Amino acid sequence: MLNTELQQFIEREIIPQYATFDKAHQEDHARSVIEQSMALAPYYDVNHDMVYAIAAYHDMGLQEDRKTHHLVSGHIVREDMRLRQWFSEQEIETMAQAVEDHRASSDHEPRSIYGKIVAEADRLIDTDTIVRRTIQFGLRHYPTLDREAHIQRALYHLDEKYAEGSYLRLWIPESPNAERLRSLQQLIKDRQGIRSLVEQIFEQETSQTT
Repeated sequence: MLNTELQQFIEREIIPQYATFDKAHQEDHARSVIEQSMALAPYYDVNHDMVYAIAAYHDMGLQEDRKTHHLVSGHIVREDMRLRQWFSEQEIETMAQAVEDHRASSDHEPRSIYGKIVAEADRLIDTDTIVRRTIQFGLRHYPTLDREAHIQRALYHLDEKYAEGSYLRLWIPESPNAERLRSLQQLIKDRQGIRSLVEQIFEQETSQTT
């Protein structure tokens, strides 16, 4: 059972902040990472309150910067004195390291099982969701690109992050993500098929804003 006061604090003070982030990192994303993290937690000898808080804080650094948001998130965890109500200094340091280690482009293995759990949860492999978030990010951050440039940017990102030999790493290989990633990689190999999906979702996203 999670600490009720901690849950109330997260719900009141932390999760609502995701409403100010880009469409790919709204409240639904935070809740998805929390849900997936808590689903993995029972398989390991971990403090569930820590897992819950790590998942809630993992993208808080987006309030300052995307490129280094994982590091900023770690700083936020270390500096949030309110967390001292529930966690020791050592636990807070472990939590800060976990959010620092969650990023998919990280060049090192997470330093603890807590980092592996939140990294795995953040990588929830769902093809439509991944493509949609890619399009949403492009529309927000590159508004001057035309349709074809957006599609090419999305295809490049999918190749770079998810194709065979890409930089994405799964730190819990027995998780359901492994099979989902293999399916996505097969779709990426089908250049006509992946382009068709990107075009379809691009049209959906742009029709919502016109």
